[in-house]
Amino acid sequence: MMDGNQPGAPMVEAQHARPLPVLVLADVSGSMEQDKKIETLNNAVAGMIRAFAAEDTLYGEITVGVITFGGTGARLHQPFTPAPQVRWTPMSAGGRTPLGEALDIARDALEDEKAVPKRAFSPTVVLVSDGIPNDDWEPALERFLASRRGAGAVRLAVAVGPEAGGPAYQVLERFVANPAIPVVRTDEIDRVKDFFQWVTVSVSTRAHSGNPDDLSAFDSDELHDLTD
Repeated sequence: MMDGNQPGAPMVEAQHARPLPVLVLADVSGSMEQDKKIETLNNAVAGMIRAFAAEDTLYGEITVGVITFGGTGARLHQPFTPAPQVRWTPMSAGGRTPLGEALDIARDALEDEKAVPKRAFSPTVVLVSDGIPNDDWEPALERFLASRRGAGAVRLAVAVGPEAGGPAYQVLERFVANPAIPVVRTDEIDRVKDFFQWVTVSVSTRAHSGNPDDLSAFDSDELHDLTD
């Protein structure tokens, strides 16, 4: 009887960890040039990717994608890639705030089965912004929230500066669409790093768990602490 080690035996496909996607939607509009916002955001995202790359997990392989919106439009700055293979290119800021375009790109990216196969775990989608969108973002948000991956994602948001309850903050609340998960507000830009460290720990905990689709790793109490 042949086994997998004998010549001519059928090849046995190696078991690979299922992808655990993390997608960042980064506001790179002109206002993000102020007060070292874009520099701090670049450092925070790069630090998160380095931490994910150091993880050795059996269950969830963390993949990272980044969409930027600003300048002349939105684009897929970093296609979904396993964290150890990412070669981070810093983002630059300028222009307007086309969030709607970014949301449509995000929906398409999450529905691309080559990048996010059906067997992938529920994605984490993080929106970072410091102002009000200036495109037709509301229909795009409805499309994103109605999509399978968008609806099933852990949606998180950080407001870089806007006051709680203000119009820009309310946009982020509509994106999260979950009263149990607060929008993190950072008056001090350095707290963006704290937020991404929390995202890193939470996603890594999921990746190491026996069931990465168990979303209990996302402790909303800790997010409330970050908003204080």
